[in-house]
Amino acid sequence: MTGFDEARLSRIKGWMQGYVDTRRFAGCASLITQNGVEAFYHDCGLRDVENAVPWSRDTLARIYSMTKPVTSVAMMMLVERGLVHLDAPVSDFIPEFSDMHCLREGARDLSQTEPCATPTLHQLLTHTSGVSYGFNPGIVPQAMAEQKLDFWPGSKTLAEVATAIADLPLVFRPGTRWEYSVGIDLIGRVIEVISGKTLEAFFIDEIFDPLGMNETRFTIPKGTEQRFASMYTPLAGNSFDLNAVEKSTESLNLADSLENTPFKSTKMNSGGGGLLSTIDDYRRFVEMLRSGGQCLISPHTLRFMMRNHLAGDIADMGPSSFAEQPMQGMGFGIGGAVVLDPARARVPGSVGDFSWGGMASTFFWIDPVHQLSAIFFTQLSPSSSYPSRSEMKALVQGALT
Repeated sequence: MTGFDEARLSRIKGWMQGYVDTRRFAGCASLITQNGVEAFYHDCGLRDVENAVPWSRDTLARIYSMTKPVTSVAMMMLVERGLVHLDAPVSDFIPEFSDMHCLREGARDLSQTEPCATPTLHQLLTHTSGVSYGFNPGIVPQAMAEQKLDFWPGSKTLAEVATAIADLPLVFRPGTRWEYSVGIDLIGRVIEVISGKTLEAFFIDEIFDPLGMNETRFTIPKGTEQRFASMYTPLAGNSFDLNAVEKSTESLNLADSLENTPFKSTKMNSGGGGLLSTIDDYRRFVEMLRSGGQCLISPHTLRFMMRNHLAGDIADMGPSSFAEQPMQGMGFGIGGAVVLDPARARVPGSVGDFSWGGMASTFFWIDPVHQLSAIFFTQLSPSSSYPSRSEMKALVQGALT
């Protein structure tokens, strides 16, 4: 029996419907599990507004950065096998990173650099490496955006973009700051080098097949095309252009659909943001994390991953980048954020909550105190558009008995 007040839990339905009725989300789904038992599921709205197709439980969605915990688990599986250690420099696997430079303090162009250390795998996993994202502010992110080096789906391979990233300077000396980045994409390439497999092949063999995640892939799985959700944005322009945010008068502008999506034939295995999944497929992964690894990975390794790997909280490390979580009262582990102090994070929850989200406003968290996992799926970019994550956490926390 689950420890929820059913009347309070049912408030989530009205909250979700409110987002749909006000055209903030086209459609959405919530799934909550406690002690391995499903406690709540609800969906509402549409996965395809133009064709009036309802959101359903088997809707296939872009999970974007919720790919990062999968890649992080894959990396730690290799660490468990003694094939690599976290303090190894990334240049051991991607030689182009051997001679690194970072921007000087106050640099105004990419030539104003100084020599620095090569990032380690641990720094890539924890976003302290000095690499960045094209949607962050600054001259390096601007260069990334211009050169299309954010590992987006398309004709480029993981190896090609990883090599190109090495030509740019780091934003800061590794280990000195926190900035949300493509570091875990680079980790995906390291996994390929160590394993001798494509990242997707490694995922299928080592994680997806054992867990029964048959519809989680980098391209739309055959037979699921009609279940693929369209993605929307409230912005007037590019749904990922966080440096030039201009709201549209229309709150649900079509940003990607089955007709034109690059996910039909992409060559990119983006370990930082490329996976598609269903809510039940992703539950299998999240429940593996919550329940202790299910023989895929040691529970001791999972506990290590879900600890804070920073010296303090994220806010202590001077971030200026986009982030999909609060920064005060939040630490960062390997593959996700960790609640250090719910009061400082200003969101009800438990110390040790482990979570992450995706750019299309998807989200999950694991509460180790109440042994629950919660997943929210929708398809609206950017994820910073509305406070849906903190609202859902408050609703679930308020329903616990």
